[in-house]
Amino acid sequence: MAKIRVLLAEDHVVVREGTRELVQHEPDMEVVGEASDGEEAVQLAGKVRPDVVIMDIAMPKLNGIEATKQIKELYPATAVLILTAYDDDQYVFALLEAGAAGYLLKNVRGRELIDATRAVCAGESVLHPVIARKVIERFISAGKPEEKRIAEPLSERELEVLKQAARGISNKDIAEELSLSVRTVQAHLGNIFNKLGVGSRTEAVLYALKKGWISLEDLP
Repeated sequence: MAKIRVLLAEDHVVVREGTRELVQHEPDMEVVGEASDGEEAVQLAGKVRPDVVIMDIAMPKLNGIEATKQIKELYPATAVLILTAYDDDQYVFALLEAGAAGYLLKNVRGRELIDATRAVCAGESVLHPVIARKVIERFISAGKPEEKRIAEPLSERELEVLKQAARGISNKDIAEELSLSVRTVQAHLGNIFNKLGVGSRTEAVLYALKKGWISLEDLP
């Protein structure tokens, strides 16, 4: 089985070294690059093509928000997981808009970071449902959903899966809710990502909200 390729983008050496040791300890992961600023993160993302970038926000030359935006524009299949000390709503909102698949604070346990890395690599969101809803509400209040001028590119079943994903629940819970296998849910999510040109559940949900395919009534 291929290992999850991880790129670390963190300007504090001690934090970066600690994260590297944590990731390298996992048999299914490997650190393929380390960046000490945002510009280097974008450059390395093109060179080493990681599956996941673990990204800080406050970095020299290019901050995490702009670096995330550029990486997602250039390499949409790469998942970006934010690991930061900042929990301001404005950062969460800006980073999701930029394409981040997850947002963690630096006080999380090592196991949570590892689990989150696997989750975003599999296309899952690692936002707490309460935070996800708050961010989505702000996203919607920023502008009305676009009119549906063309047919939705998703099948009825794919839209059902995406609505469940918008609730912030796991693939396993989605499978139980819709009486499907986890493998089938993963296949549907993969099709959704390909159709929408996104790389994570979070991006797919925000895309659907913007298009008006999902409303707040679909969320818990």
